[in-house]
Amino acid sequence: MLQFQPPGFGQKVANTSLGSMVYYTPVAPPWTVAEEEELPHLIFLHNFGGGASAYEWSKVYPAFATTHRVIAPDLIGWGKSAHPIRDYQVSDYLTTLTEFISQVADSPVIVVASSLTGALAVRIAIEHPELFKALFLVCPSGFDDFGQNAGRRLPLNIVRTPLLSSLIYTLGATNDVAVRNFLVQFLFAKAERVTEEMVAAYLASAQQPNAEYAALAFLRGDLYFDLPLYIDRLTVPTTVVWGEEAQFTRADLGKRLARLNPKAIQDFQVIPETGVLPHLEQPAIVIGLLERYLR
Repeated sequence: MLQFQPPGFGQKVANTSLGSMVYYTPVAPPWTVAEEEELPHLIFLHNFGGGASAYEWSKVYPAFATTHRVIAPDLIGWGKSAHPIRDYQVSDYLTTLTEFISQVADSPVIVVASSLTGALAVRIAIEHPELFKALFLVCPSGFDDFGQNAGRRLPLNIVRTPLLSSLIYTLGATNDVAVRNFLVQFLFAKAERVTEEMVAAYLASAQQPNAEYAALAFLRGDLYFDLPLYIDRLTVPTTVVWGEEAQFTRADLGKRLARLNPKAIQDFQVIPETGVLPHLEQPAIVIGLLERYLR
């Protein structure tokens, strides 16, 4: 996945209890950040879904490479990170993300995260507020918020049948036609914004050995939870932005979520004419909003 990273970004590895997590960070020109330079850590966490990886944030994080120590990992089971064969659970990601943040940063971090990973970041920030300086979340959702079970699109008897679920993954995530259709139909508001590079990056992640295990856990709903049950315990300062045309989790659901904890969630912005990944679809807007937040 290094081939899809911006110039000057290199690949490093952190170890977790479920295996190695690959992450991308500035290592060469045009970036001139010295290893010993004390810059605030800015960690970008990608969403779940077939072919997901740190590439999702690659149009945003170069804008912060000279002012922050940018770190963008592939989560366990995704991209170039370890793909253990297991029935993934929410606890796997709460544990490995906590281990990762603790390992790569020795001071509180700013975390930028999207969708389900944004919801996971909220739960980690509740349990370990000392690790966080702030959160910037895009469409955060546990996909079972307010009992709506928003993410499931296939009957459970199909996605829980091993042969059928593997066939669904092979047909739906491991060829360029299927990947493009997934981006166009479910993640983007405007089909013309999907590029060949995006399709290639998602396809490369989806084709990694054993990539289906994490993807199918998400598709089955094994990783879903009701974020509103936790959100009122959040104390870390948080900004939330939402794609106006986000599928699965609508903007009105996000507004309802934000109202549960206005003390921690200090700002809520809707980005017009974007889907669930405005940072990939309209990165300039997200850069501007994040810059304002960091100031």
